[in-house]
Amino acid sequence: QLSYDDVAKLCADAAGVSGYKVVHFDPSEVGKGKFPFRPTNFFVAPDMAKEHLMWGGAEHTLREDLPAYYESYKARDGPTKDLDLSADKEILEAVTA
Repeated sequence: QLSYDDVAKLCADAAGVSGYKVVHFDPSEVGKGKFPFRPTNFFVAPDMAKEHLMWGGAEHTLREDLPAYYESYKARDGPTKDLDLSADKEILEAVTA
């Protein structure tokens, strides 16, 4: 299992980003952040699919696959798209003040 901090590090590694800082906050105090790449929350739990499809599980790790996902993201001009990160900025200002 991976924590959100682990996923952040793997994503940063895949994107070649260093010197980032993960900031934790209590959403009941400052509001819930938004995930700018998806309009809704999402959850991943493959247990039911594995059972119904009689699937043994993933053959790759997230660490192995993230570089290809990031390359696909870059090919779709992801890093240059204008994202509304105003909610994230407000939260960061509130928790780091």
